[in-house]
Amino acid sequence: MELINENLDTIYFVILCLFLGIEVISNVPAILHTPLMSGANAISGVILVGAVIIMIKVDPTDYLSLTLGGLAVLLGTLNIAGGFFVTGRMLSMFSPKKPKTDK
Repeated sequence: MELINENLDTIYFVILCLFLGIEVISNVPAILHTPLMSGANAISGVILVGAVIIMIKVDPTDYLSLTLGGLAVLLGTLNIAGGFFVTGRMLSMFSPKKPKTDK
C-alpha cells in the first residue's frame, strides 16, 4: 500500500493518459489511419532496436532480464509485422479495382 501512496501522482497521470489516448484515437478519421500507422511502425522499430541493444549488454546469467527482453523483442516484432500487414491491407482498399472477367 505504501508503494501506491508514494506513486499516486504517477498513477493518476497514467490513468489520465489512457483516457486521453482512447479519446484521441477514437476520433482519428480513416484517411489519417495509414500515415499514423506508418509512424507507429517506425517508433516500434526504434524501440525494437533499443531492446536488442540492451539485451546485448545484459549479464548472460540474468535469466529474468533475458526472458523479459526476449519477450519484449518478440512482441515488438509482432507489433511491427502486424502494423505493416494492416497498413498494406488499408492501402490495397484504395487501389483501383481490377475488372472481373467471366470465363
